[in-house]
Amino acid sequence: MRMLFVNLAVDSIPETRAFFTALGFSFNPQFSDENTLCLIIEENIFALLMTHARFEEFLVRPQADPHKATEVLLSLSAPSREAVEEMRSTALAHGGKPWKPTADLGFMLNGSFQDPSGHVWEVVWMDPANVQPT
Repeated sequence: MRMLFVNLAVDSIPETRAFFTALGFSFNPQFSDENTLCLIIEENIFALLMTHARFEEFLVRPQADPHKATEVLLSLSAPSREAVEEMRSTALAHGGKPWKPTADLGFMLNGSFQDPSGHVWEVVWMDPANVQPT
C-alpha cells in the first residue's frame, strides 16, 4: 500500500490546527508534535504541516514564500456542488483568504482559497456522468 505525504511549511501550528479542524479534518498524532501536524486527508493521503524551521531541515534549496508566489495548487475532490461552497465559505470564515472566484462549468464546480499560511487549496466537484474511466 502506498501513502502520500504532501509537506508544507506553515506560519503557526495552533492557527493551522484550528483552521483545518474547522474544515472538518483530523490529525494523526503518531506523526504530529509541536513542530508538525499530520493532516489526514484520506486513509493513505496526508499533509505534513510543519513550522518553517522544521520544514527547512528537509530542504537543499530556499523555501518558497506562498504569500508571494504559488509553489503548488492542492486540489481536493468534493462529493457535491454544495460541499464545494461549504468548504470554501468555512475556510474564508476561519482565517482563509479568497484565491480565485468560484468557476462553474456546469459539469464541474471549482472553489478555491488560501489557508492562513498562503497555500492554495482548490475544492472540485465533477458530475460523475461526465467523468469517463480510462
